[in-house]
Parts: sequence; structure tokens; C-alpha cells
Amino acid sequence: QVQLVESGGGLVQAGGSLRLSCAASARTSSTYAMGWFSQAPGKERECVAAITWIGGSTYYADSVKGRFTISRDKDKSTVYLQMNSLKPEDTAVYYCAAGPVYPLSSKYVTYWGQGTQVTVSS
Repeated sequence: QVQLVESGGGLVQAGGSLRLSCAASARTSSTYAMGWFSQAPGKERECVAAITWIGGSTYYADSVKGRFTISRDKDKSTVYLQMNSLKPEDTAVYYCAAGPVYPLSSKYVTYWGQGTQVTVSS
């Protein structure tokens, strides 16, 4: 069983920045891809960014391209999401996720983090 422990998030004004961190307790074939999903009230959970441990391939949703950056530290088994130029529509609960398939989609996620709230005020 792999645990994903998230940190970061909070309240920020529009145009501000936040960084989310996700530490994985282990790296296995089931955690080949890591990513961040957002879920706003009444909406489905969607992948906003993903990265592979091997090779560092990255994926971004169109809504965050140019503003968010996903990265990984293999020594620390930690994935980061740097969120810049935040907009009120970025407000959501952000979940760290891991799965064996890249790009990462919710149906292939093996492990989920507990979620962290990001609120962007206008």
C-alpha cells in the first residue's frame, strides 16, 4: 500500500502563487505516473497535470498550461505543483494521484491523496 501525503494549498488572491507537494511512501509500478487532479463543487475530478518518475514526461490540461508546473524529486519521492497566476476558477480541492498508466486518468488511478483546498479570491 502506497500512501500519498499532500501539503500546501490555502487561500490566495487572484494573480498569486501556491505550491503543492505530494510525498509518496514508495515508488512501484503502480505509481509510474503521478499527477494532480482538481475537483470544484459540482464538477467532476479532472487531471490538471501529470508526470512520470522515469523520463519526466509531463502533461498539462489546457486550462493550466503556461501557469502551472509539475516537477518531481526522485530522491525524496515527492511531486510538486507550482501554481502561478492563479485565477478564481482554479478554486477547488486538489488531489495528488498515482497510477500505472500515463497520461493519468481517474479510472486508472491506484492511489489518492487526502486532498487539499485551494481557494483563489478575486
